[in-house]
Amino acid sequence: MAKSHHIGIAAAAAAVGGALIARSLRAGRAIDFHGRSVLITGGSRGLGLLIARQLGREGARITLAARDVDELERARADLKSRGIDVDVAACDLRRREDAEQLVRDVIARAGSIDVLINNAGTMQVGPLDHMQVSDFEEAMAVHFWAPLHAMLAAIPDMRGRQGARIVNISSIGGKIGVPHLVPYCASKFALTGLSDSMRAELAKDGIAITTVCPGMMRTGSPFNAWFKGRHRDEFTWFAVSDSIPVFSINGERAAWQVIDACRHGDAELVITWPARLAIIANAVVPEAVALGMSTANRLLPSAVDGGGTDAHSGWQSLSDWAPSKLTRLTDRAAARNNELPH
Repeated sequence: MAKSHHIGIAAAAAAVGGALIARSLRAGRAIDFHGRSVLITGGSRGLGLLIARQLGREGARITLAARDVDELERARADLKSRGIDVDVAACDLRRREDAEQLVRDVIARAGSIDVLINNAGTMQVGPLDHMQVSDFEEAMAVHFWAPLHAMLAAIPDMRGRQGARIVNISSIGGKIGVPHLVPYCASKFALTGLSDSMRAELAKDGIAITTVCPGMMRTGSPFNAWFKGRHRDEFTWFAVSDSIPVFSINGERAAWQVIDACRHGDAELVITWPARLAIIANAVVPEAVALGMSTANRLLPSAVDGGGTDAHSGWQSLSDWAPSKLTRLTDRAAARNNELPH
């Protein structure tokens, strides 16, 4: 009995010691963003814009890249009103030549790229019956090929630079398959694998890669997702779910967590405790999670007979329930974070 007691004490002491060592090593990796050149893709709205605001306050030199010129100009005006200077670049990173030109332009202006945050995203919501091959191709182009193009273009300049960072914004949908989000999840799984596998090879070059897997965040993104089938019903459940405080996180808090993980060069960040629990459950009891997902799928809007393949944006899919009091938090976030049409 005494021997078991001593073993238990030794194990606890080893665990505490290991935690302290890990904490010390993490603190030693911390960087200061002041004066560093940060490139944020998909930075014109939502999480990307929130990250830009916070990094701008820390004195980072920021470049925002996105496809929509008007959105970029609104983001520039937003940041300028907060005393933050920013460069913007309208480009399509699905094309490798655009990514290479973007990187050349940023280096020419700022002298380097110290931090690359791959945040650009798209989301197709609806039953698998209404998804087409083109939906999968678009999701892969935005979530896999665009980050790959940006990384391959930026890595040569980042090699050997102390404190170089790459952050890839994946998703809980890049860890667990979710019904009515099949193209999104498949492409986010690809991004998670790309990010995780490149990490080990680039560590020797002084580049730390962080894979971020957020759960539900209140950034206002449902308005810019694309919905198929019973698109108004799909938008309603998505927007309402996104607004539940217990299951979703304030966008500003999520952005702070991303920046903190980037600052310390963390390997992975999972945002929200429901997302962490879901990942653990999927690893420990995958059959139970599969049953839960199957049950959830039965509660989601069914496919329609004939048609249903046309995609409608969130703002084209408004209903009596969304916007409403049930979606108030998401609606407010959308207004704050440049997610509404102008």
